Amino acid sequence: MVVREALSDDDVDRLFRALADATRRDIVRRTLVDDASISELAASYDMSFAAVQKHVAVLGEARLVTKETRGRERIVRADPARIARARELLTSLEELWLARFGQLDDVLAGPT
Repeated sequence: MVVREALSDDDVDRLFRALADATRRDIVRRTLVDDASISELAASYDMSFAAVQKHVAVLGEARLVTKETRGRERIVRADPARIARARELLTSLEELWLARFGQLDDVLAGPT
């Protein structure tokens, strides 16, 4: 049996704030496929190395990526379990809204 820790509202806010930016979503996608150094990531974007570092820091605060020091490089790796957690949260919200739409359909249909 898998027991998931409950996420606080702050954890959920950090998670979705991190995923709200296109560059950060791309960094997550790229580091799911293969680990990458911050230098390798920075070479792919039209922004400074420091800006990419900040994006990685936001992802790290949300625990969507981890950083590991290898020599002089910081290697970034996405955390698939944390991404799955985000998917679960979205699925639960979807189920809630689908149930509410079903209730609305019943109200709009009126008495039978």
